[in-house]
Amino acid sequence: MNWTWFHRLGSPPSFYRFAERLAPWLGVAALLLLAYAWYGGLVLAPADYQQKDAFRVIYVHVPAAAVSLSLYVLMAVAGAVALIWRMKLAECVMIASAPVGASFTALALLTGMLWGKPMWGAYWVWDARLTSELVLLFLYLGVIGLHAAFEDARAAARACALLAIVGLVNVPIVHFSVEWWNSLHQGSTILKFGKPAISADMARPLYAGLLGTYLLCAYAILRRTQNELLLRERGTRWVREQLAAAAGNRDGGAHVS
Repeated sequence: MNWTWFHRLGSPPSFYRFAERLAPWLGVAALLLLAYAWYGGLVLAPADYQQKDAFRVIYVHVPAAAVSLSLYVLMAVAGAVALIWRMKLAECVMIASAPVGASFTALALLTGMLWGKPMWGAYWVWDARLTSELVLLFLYLGVIGLHAAFEDARAAARACALLAIVGLVNVPIVHFSVEWWNSLHQGSTILKFGKPAISADMARPLYAGLLGTYLLCAYAILRRTQNELLLRERGTRWVREQLAAAAGNRDGGAHVS
């Protein structure tokens, strides 16, 4: 098998150009899917027979919770690649993933609290799922803080990679907490094998929201990785050419207008 394309994509200038072409398509697809998901879930879907309209928070909460775990796995895998093969691109992907993952983890916690108030009578309980998700947020924030604490980017990336890999043990704890411990949090209704436990008119917007949220995360990580590459490679020829081309496009647009 010819792996030339993989090595070429791992090159910072090649990846930057690839991301520049792909990111707009991901952004547009994400917005369309999320618009359908939120309208279908928050407006069109029927109320739940037990939770009434309070259940609609799942159209934001479930995608946010799902990507909070997935992005941590991505961050840890990128960290492992960075440690083993010392790939600058992997370091940039790891650093770019942390703020995006932290944002969606915080959103999952916030929407979970809003759902918990009418269901449990309290915004927060020290439930296994909630507590382990909070630990996940602290791990993300730890990676962000470590990266900011080092002046040397490569040393910062190594420290962040070690923390991300060690923290990976928390991911299965978050996912299986409702099965391993007596938990107030309900079990999975759609992210499981077999038929979903909700009706199709409720499930379709939720699946669209999941896909749209993943695409939005991909868009954000691509853009943040591009920014990180520009910062890391700012003294190289390809970055100077890229910045000159961008400046030329802005000047050309100003002249046309």
